[in-house]
Amino acid sequence: MTDHSLDWLKSQFSFEGRRVLVTGASRGIGQTLAIGFARAGADLVIAARKVASLSETADRIREAGQNAECVACNQSDVGDIRKSLGNLGKLDVLVNNAGVEDVCPSLDVSEALWSKIVDTNLKGSFFVAQTVAKGMAEEAQGAIVNLASLTSFVGVPTATPYGASKSGILGMTRALAAEWGTSGIRVNAIAPGYFRTAMTDAFYENQAWVDRMTEQMPLRRLGTLDDLVGAAIFLAAPASKYVTGHCLVVDGGYLASI
Repeated sequence: MTDHSLDWLKSQFSFEGRRVLVTGASRGIGQTLAIGFARAGADLVIAARKVASLSETADRIREAGQNAECVACNQSDVGDIRKSLGNLGKLDVLVNNAGVEDVCPSLDVSEALWSKIVDTNLKGSFFVAQTVAKGMAEEAQGAIVNLASLTSFVGVPTATPYGASKSGILGMTRALAAEWGTSGIRVNAIAPGYFRTAMTDAFYENQAWVDRMTEQMPLRRLGTLDDLVGAAIFLAAPASKYVTGHCLVVDGGYLASI
């Protein structure tokens, strides 16, 4: 490959000189994506409920040679979202990742549990996007990547509030893409399949479940968090400059096979 070709390829996926906000970046998917964007050349603003929980992520971003700014943000509180994220300055990308889950039979779901999950995952994600998009609109450019889920597409027993919130994320992604495209803002989503995080540990501790799910995967393995990085980078990069309102499923072929 010629130097010219390499330069072109790099320009399609480079985040040098760009500033990326990742919410829920203290662990799991958010931490992995934040580090991935740093390796692609971005400076990061990382958010979680407590700044102290972001220290490991920040250290790894700095090890990659990029800046890391830590912000405390309670995504279930709209006022706190506006206060903590409303004055961050120019942002090129938002990775709208923060969320919660609590496995519970639907007949036992309380109003408090429903509100905890839906308010954080759906309402919170909308107001994070709204807060960040105001600055993006002033610059007439920006990319938002929302975290959807397989439960945006299929029903999962004992995950009704979570599935409702993630189905809402899919609808929100499409609506915002249709509305904000004229402001130069692209809005897409990724829907992770089965990945081990703190929220899914309960499933992975059941070896029979792991074996059964692995057998159902066309690629014959469950996902590792690094499998999500390329999808997020693509949807935020110049390479996808004509892609908006799309949800990229990263699931090893699971949805295609059921």
